[in-house]
Amino acid sequence: MKPLLTLFIVCVIDVLGFGVIVPLIPYMGTRFDASPALITAILGTHALCQLVSAPLWGRLSDRYGRRPILMYTFAGACVSYAILGFAPNIEWILVSRILGGLMAGNISAAMAYASDISSERDRAKALGTVGAAIGIGFMLGPAIGGVLAGEDVATASFLRPALASMALSVLAIALVALRLPESHTAEHRALAARDAAPRRAPLQLLARIPALRYVTLAALLVAIAQAIFESIFALWALARFGYGPRTVGLLLLALSFIPVIMQGGLVRILVPRFGEYRVAYAGIGAFVVGMLIAALSPGIGVAVVGLAICGAGSGAFLPSGSALASKQASGNNRGSVLGTYQASSSLGRVIGPFVSGAVFARFGTGAPLVLGALIAAPAVLGIALSRRHAQAQQAGRDNLP
Repeated sequence: MKPLLTLFIVCVIDVLGFGVIVPLIPYMGTRFDASPALITAILGTHALCQLVSAPLWGRLSDRYGRRPILMYTFAGACVSYAILGFAPNIEWILVSRILGGLMAGNISAAMAYASDISSERDRAKALGTVGAAIGIGFMLGPAIGGVLAGEDVATASFLRPALASMALSVLAIALVALRLPESHTAEHRALAARDAAPRRAPLQLLARIPALRYVTLAALLVAIAQAIFESIFALWALARFGYGPRTVGLLLLALSFIPVIMQGGLVRILVPRFGEYRVAYAGIGAFVVGMLIAALSPGIGVAVVGLAICGAGSGAFLPSGSALASKQASGNNRGSVLGTYQASSSLGRVIGPFVSGAVFARFGTGAPLVLGALIAAPAVLGIALSRRHAQAQQAGRDNLP
């Protein structure tokens, strides 16, 4: 089995385990009489912990290799699911989500692995494959979790989904141990250790590399807009169309095919033909237009069209943005660069949910989607500035004697 295929399967399994749990947290909170504000805070805490841990796992994978970091974080995720499944109160659910969030930062190590085993020309394809794996996990996980838990909230089993997620984490560990060779050689790790001091802090990376700074800013804006949409989607669908959890779940399942197909397939055709920058521009534009269509739609048919366009846009931008970030790295600090870049998405997932609910309550059902479009639109400028600095840096290298 080729390493990229193995990595794809491992990432699907990892995110699938997380996806099984995600939609059940609000129902578990309700069973323990937690307020909606507390439930939202727990979800935000998970994103905050992922934000903190992503650069750390990236740096550690630069120093110790990708495989041990992946296996360690999968084991930690397994423990978090066990805590969640047997949680006697809301406090233990919070503990589980803190630990789970810290382990979820391992996506930076997975992206670094994909970058290690791909050429510069094929890097967007490899990162798109990882993105597609993440999309598949999030696409299938909530549906599986709902089936395992049951329909009636009063009698739903939260232990069965937790045990399923634990089993998936164990399977991911076994695949990494048996089928995934180390991509980061001892020589590269030695270089990373030697150069670690000036490259450790994410803010230092952003200060030193302007092209990385602006593409990371663009990713942050898009991530905030996505988090606003994702966190408010169920309330929006209920208020606009009267849809309950089952319909919302099926709608999300159908819509999630679009970014998965884009990241795993179409981006492989588009990037070689048009380049990462143009695909990123188009992705941001489609995302913004789709959000506005959905926000202003007169009915569900038009709204679905808008959401489909939005999904295609995000599916085009995510691998392109990751590829642009990876091009600002050398072989010995790629994990740190991608960890810093990934942290911007985690920060967006922290900010978005705390914005969407207040805007929804104050300005109406479509207002969060309009706000998301307005926030994402300036990401085009971020990509343009990143391109300008990257070209200036390359010109400086070309002029060296």
